[in-house]
Amino acid sequence: MRGEPSCPKCGGRVRAPGLFADTWQCDVHGPVQPLQPILPPSVEGLEVVVRRSQVPVWMPWPLPVGWLFTGVGYAGDDRSGGRATAVACSGPGPLGGLGELILVAEELGVGLGARFAGIEGPDPGPYMNVDKPPHTKVLAAGRPTPLWHVTRTPDDRAVFAGEACGLWLWAIVWPEQSGLLMYDELVLTDLRDAGAEVELVPCGALTPRILS
Repeated sequence: MRGEPSCPKCGGRVRAPGLFADTWQCDVHGPVQPLQPILPPSVEGLEVVVRRSQVPVWMPWPLPVGWLFTGVGYAGDDRSGGRATAVACSGPGPLGGLGELILVAEELGVGLGARFAGIEGPDPGPYMNVDKPPHTKVLAAGRPTPLWHVTRTPDDRAVFAGEACGLWLWAIVWPEQSGLLMYDELVLTDLRDAGAEVELVPCGALTPRILS
């Protein structure tokens, strides 16, 4: 995963466009947006994703006290640009211990968020009951954004999803009890609009969560 593109839905190998197909292909999932190698946390790596992405690059900003940026990736190729982004952050959990958060923005059908959520994808709709009030709200790009709890996920994480800027927004939190973080009026910034503030992002060590 670190060296070559992979399938955003399963992590398997993908074939580049060629004579018989004009899209990237996964043997299991067919045409996909290729997940590019995950970039270790650095301002330079973040700027690469920000520059190439056609979808938001969400990050809590300011980061919660003690939290650090711990990895970034995107799905897409040089022709289409990033069609899904994943930003990882880690820090003190609300109830103690280490908390970890991955925020995913993606177009319909990409499947990257479902992969981190640990569910069959590609989209969260079948796992959310939007007929009921949202479980929480975040402020995304200055707009109140409702998020619903995503069901049937592994017990070790809490998953929320909703729509922001016309695209899926996923928030996957480890461990499950650190999902309390999502009830704390989290403010998300699209780093494509952050300008020079990107250089102020504090970087930690690469989290294995974003490599899974």
